[in-house]
Amino acid sequence: MKPWKLGRRRGNEERRLTWLAVLVLLLIVGLTARLFFVQIIRHGAYLATAANQHEFYAELEPSRGKIFIQDKDGSLYPLATNKDYVLIYAVPAEVKQAELIKDKLYEFFKAPFVTKEVDEALLAQEADRLNRDLATVKDLPAEERSAKEAALKTDHQAFLVDPVYLEAKAKRRAEMIQERRQAILDEYQKIFERVGDPYEALAKKVETATAKQFHLALLALTNQANGLTADDLEIKNGRMINRQTGRDLPVAGIGYVPESYRSYSENNVAAHLLGFTAFDQSERHGQLGKHGNYGLEGFFDEELFGKTGSLKSEKGAGGLVIAQEQEYKDKQDGCDLVLTIDRSIQFFIDKTLRQGMDKYRPDSASILVLKPQTGEILAMSSWPDFDPNKYNEVKDNTIFNNAVIFDQYEPGSVFKAVTMAAALDKGAVTPQTTYNDPGQIMITGWSKPIKNSDFDTAGGHGPTNMIQVLEKSLNTGAIFAMKSIGPEVFTDYVKNFGFGAKTGLELEGESPGDISGLLARNIKPISAATASFGQGIAVTPLQMAMAYGALANGGKLMKPYVVKEVRCFGNPNNKVVDSQPQVLKQVIKPETADLISSMLVNVVENGHSKRAQVAGYYIAGKTGTAQVTEAGKKGYAEGKYNHTFIGYGPVAEPQFVVLVRLNNPRGFEYAESTAVPLAHEVIEFLVNYLQIPKTR
Repeated sequence: MKPWKLGRRRGNEERRLTWLAVLVLLLIVGLTARLFFVQIIRHGAYLATAANQHEFYAELEPSRGKIFIQDKDGSLYPLATNKDYVLIYAVPAEVKQAELIKDKLYEFFKAPFVTKEVDEALLAQEADRLNRDLATVKDLPAEERSAKEAALKTDHQAFLVDPVYLEAKAKRRAEMIQERRQAILDEYQKIFERVGDPYEALAKKVETATAKQFHLALLALTNQANGLTADDLEIKNGRMINRQTGRDLPVAGIGYVPESYRSYSENNVAAHLLGFTAFDQSERHGQLGKHGNYGLEGFFDEELFGKTGSLKSEKGAGGLVIAQEQEYKDKQDGCDLVLTIDRSIQFFIDKTLRQGMDKYRPDSASILVLKPQTGEILAMSSWPDFDPNKYNEVKDNTIFNNAVIFDQYEPGSVFKAVTMAAALDKGAVTPQTTYNDPGQIMITGWSKPIKNSDFDTAGGHGPTNMIQVLEKSLNTGAIFAMKSIGPEVFTDYVKNFGFGAKTGLELEGESPGDISGLLARNIKPISAATASFGQGIAVTPLQMAMAYGALANGGKLMKPYVVKEVRCFGNPNNKVVDSQPQVLKQVIKPETADLISSMLVNVVENGHSKRAQVAGYYIAGKTGTAQVTEAGKKGYAEGKYNHTFIGYGPVAEPQFVVLVRLNNPRGFEYAESTAVPLAHEVIEFLVNYLQIPKTR
């Protein structure tokens, strides 16, 4: 062999050895890195995986406490309980009949809502058409406008039944339904295309019977129903099985999960009082689950929720749980609430309020009934309301606010009873004290005169006593009574009656009101003057009702409450907590309370509240018609008013206080035509339902 060939061979061998050494070194480095990753970086994950093979862990979900109301005989009725529903889900990668399943999903869970939505949209279009036509004549003289409007409405009704229009409407309706249907089917298609996801929710909160019917419909697509009925089906371990044979009845890629949801048996009844429980889980006070919002559900969420439990155990061969190795933490079911709400009274005021909405068409309204001697809330209702079972369908979240405790509004003349009670209590006036009523009065620092509501028709009333001030609801008389004790003393009484501070009722969302104009170091004369007749200050309906409760209760201001008992059974905190009446303050003397009550009886007998009279009983009460401020603007809105009536009785031994408030009713200027008739219906019901003996 030639020497130059031998040298080249040796060089090749050395290079191969070098590359081999490098490769071995890289393998060692890679193996070391992998060992570091497995033993150090991923130690926890692999430990958890190993533990999962040998350990069993499950959270034990507590049952949310129930909420009960009662009748006067003490019988309990659940307003809020728990009910089992079904969640239907898909494993997209396993779905075999996507097109057929999409059709059934639409048919069962979307079609009724689409039809309703389209019909409402078409009705809205018809209404818009009429409104556009009416707008063309709105500037005509009143008589001509009225005739034109009548003709346009007649033409509109004829148009709605015209065969050509009905045919076009039917065609448009079908097109709109098809458009919405296709959009929904496209959304389902997107879900089924997510083949990398192991779980996709298709329908939540489905009734168990509906879920079974849906599954039968899917089985029928491939002729697997074989005469089965819903009664033959049972959901077990996420699958639908034949309860008779225990055999699976699978539809590829479709599964079922039983879930417990809050159920409100009376739908909208007392909705603002209750609030609602969320459909989705969140973490609050250290507990993951479905938590309450607004009302009692929000305020008492921790008590109602309970405590989550857990079970941890070792697994033996075949995955069997070893009972001897268990770590068990018992769950604590939530506490039940028994309310002071009377079922019959609540149902009656709900019905009365709805009738009032139809008749007076206000923007919002509330009725409140309470027991003055204890502060117990007997019934509470507001409108617009909502169904807590379907809270997710509410588009405007402000509807969830309970107007009785949340709304701050200028109460108007109902506040005159507070002003008069303060002046009587200080001995500055008596019922017979007189002043000369000029009908209007100038206040220092204010450019316009303050008038009585009847000034334009009645002028001044001349010599007038305090009984007549309330009977005729004279602003000048309220100012006279306030001035007799001075703005500072008047303010002290206003605060003592509970205005400007939360009452402490056990509900979420209570407002404190606003009496800031009376809290300045030097109270402006105009602030004290307008406050004396309920303008320039803001109160909540509850504050106003509790103040009248003090007038009815010998001058004692009670703390309101709506929860009579908190019952925590079946857990280590086994207990019953009873709420007891709590006197907050003796606001006025008992004899003052008697005087003002007699004067308020006179208002019902001879004043603007005559429609509140109930045969056989002396009822005390007062109306208030207050102007409404406009958001973002100075002054008051034109033609908008808050109407309030508050009454209590029988006056010798009052058993109830009733408040009715309507915000901006249409076509009625004064509360005596709206709030008072509604209050009369409630009072008449109460004296009969509570079997109160007649006193006159």
